[in-house]
Amino acid sequence: MRKHPVVQLLLIGAIGTAIGLPIALAIPWFPAQAATQAHRIDTLYHVLLIVSVPIFVGVLSVVLYSVWKFRMKPGEEGKDGPPIHGNTRLEVVWTAAPAILIVALCTYAYTVLHANEVTKPGERTVNVIGEQFAWYFTYPSSPGKSVVTQQLYLPKGQPVVFKIHSRDVIHEFFVPAFRLQLAAVPGITTTLRATPDRLGVYSVVCNQLCGNGHATMRATVHVLTPAAFQAWLAKQPVQPSPGYSFSSTGGGAPAPAPAPAPSGKAGNGSATAAAGKAIFTGSGGCGACHTLADAGTTGAVGPNLGIRLVPDAKKRGLPLAAFINESITKPNAFIAPGYPAGVMPQTFGQTLTATQIQSLVAYLASVTK
Repeated sequence: MRKHPVVQLLLIGAIGTAIGLPIALAIPWFPAQAATQAHRIDTLYHVLLIVSVPIFVGVLSVVLYSVWKFRMKPGEEGKDGPPIHGNTRLEVVWTAAPAILIVALCTYAYTVLHANEVTKPGERTVNVIGEQFAWYFTYPSSPGKSVVTQQLYLPKGQPVVFKIHSRDVIHEFFVPAFRLQLAAVPGITTTLRATPDRLGVYSVVCNQLCGNGHATMRATVHVLTPAAFQAWLAKQPVQPSPGYSFSSTGGGAPAPAPAPAPSGKAGNGSATAAAGKAIFTGSGGCGACHTLADAGTTGAVGPNLGIRLVPDAKKRGLPLAAFINESITKPNAFIAPGYPAGVMPQTFGQTLTATQIQSLVAYLASVTK
């Protein structure tokens, strides 16, 4: 006995779901989970897959069946389709059922997002500052003092609240392993919470196109044991906290954060080429945008400093050291041919100490051709 078309479609849909759903759930869509919030987000995503795959298979089955069953046959090109009146009961069902499903899923998604943002006792505050094209992280120490770094360090098991700021354009603070992201918007402070629950090293990226160097705006989050985190924090130099008061003359951006000194050195030490290399490859973030053979960096946003500084200094009509200093503190004073203006941050004259700038000048002058 031939089965009714509806029964056939239900059977096809069941078989397709039985094949597609395990495949969809088995695919590793995301990196390893490293925060309690990530577990909730992944569960939500799996629920959405469990609901979506049967609907997708069912709709696709009906479409393909209709294309085959009700296709136009040779000689029927001039005919009209049969006059069919709508089925009111069916229309009510296919309107009400999706509406109920959407409301249920939105309610569940809201509970997940609300649970991720609940304030927890013992939260540690970390300020996140985005600028073209780097992240800075500050850890409030004593009143008016902070630890500032370009690598994010967090203790496992301790709730963290991120206070997110931008100095220039809109950025997007995104930690894939935490399944959390939020915009860094000039002029306002946004808030995001996470509780790291897995030791390891994970990526921090900007998930918003923010300029020519967007692809290089990356950092690393290190999740340590509480003891290891405290030991790391105790070794870091403490600096004046960056201000976050917004002025009408500053474009709505927070006051710049001071860049951290090279590891193990205070910001007011003696200027040396070795210290300059440490800044170039580490805290200054220069290697993210510039190629320099001696430093082993391959950034392509800005000029290759190993071969461009000397000829560009001659074009500018300045001694090499003076030209390097100007390029750091006033980067738009001379734009290398083939590169746009306004890409390099204009704030290094404030975020780097005079000794750090002198160290960078000494280092770059010693390794350029």
